[in-house]
Amino acid sequence: MKLSDPAEDNWKKLAQAAIYHVSAAKDEVPASYQVSRELLGRFPNVKVVSSTGSGYDTIDVQACTEAGVLVVNQAGGNADSVVEHAFGMLLNLFHRISESDRALRKGAGVSRESLMGRELRGKVLGLVGIGQIGSRMAVLAQSLGMPVLAYDPYVDDAEIMRRGASPVSLDALLAESDVVSLHCPRNAETMGMIGAREYALMKSGAYFITTARGGIHDEEALFQALSSGHLAGAGLDVWSVEPPPSSHPLLSLPNVIASFHTAGVTHEGRSNVARVGALQILDIVAGLKPPRMINPEVADQALAFFQR
Repeated sequence: MKLSDPAEDNWKKLAQAAIYHVSAAKDEVPASYQVSRELLGRFPNVKVVSSTGSGYDTIDVQACTEAGVLVVNQAGGNADSVVEHAFGMLLNLFHRISESDRALRKGAGVSRESLMGRELRGKVLGLVGIGQIGSRMAVLAQSLGMPVLAYDPYVDDAEIMRRGASPVSLDALLAESDVVSLHCPRNAETMGMIGAREYALMKSGAYFITTARGGIHDEEALFQALSSGHLAGAGLDVWSVEPPPSSHPLLSLPNVIASFHTAGVTHEGRSNVARVGALQILDIVAGLKPPRMINPEVADQALAFFQR
């Protein structure tokens, strides 16, 4: 299936499909091709929906579960790329690299002291989510002398500690961290999770970073927290609308590092995600349970088709 192909040709192909491998980028997939109750009702032969990335914004997981359709993603396939990008943003903000670059290019008569940065050592990193990416963030932070806190309601305290962080509540993490970095999926529980109240709980002079998904954090409230001086800076790779318009208020702030959902878009990351996705599909057609299931409760029902 190609988006450029006639819709009727795509519908014919999908009608024959048992596995639907769909892009995870919601703003790149027309609504008619996103996995909804309507689509599943129209194509009852679909038994498995596979996201092309770690996210699954284009898939209604509840609708799939109700229809007995297994959902899989490629979590961890581009984790190294995302971690490097998140830490790149963190280092950029603390050392004010982009600010210095812009000042030099403008020929502004600035002193080095006016661009003075800060070291990471001793600063507390708060991770909202400590899965494939968050765990790698914790290891890297510890190597730089940063204490790590983590909030993840799906991971017990002992496992969080094993992954290199101290378990805390979300409110405690916000209040105690010098840097808050989001690494959680976008779903009904996380949509709008970080808003005006949460920014207010953060330390004065703290930094906010997200390579998760747009919609988890409130962009207008973040603009207010940054422009008021309460927060020192932000690194943003994800947006409510992607790409964000050039007139977006957050793009007007010098203490915002912005990228276009490119944290995981590296040659190595894309190659590895494709490999992981192909291996999972091979498991599925062999009737085996794949390693990255979003709704494992329907796995037996969905895989019975392939086992037959």
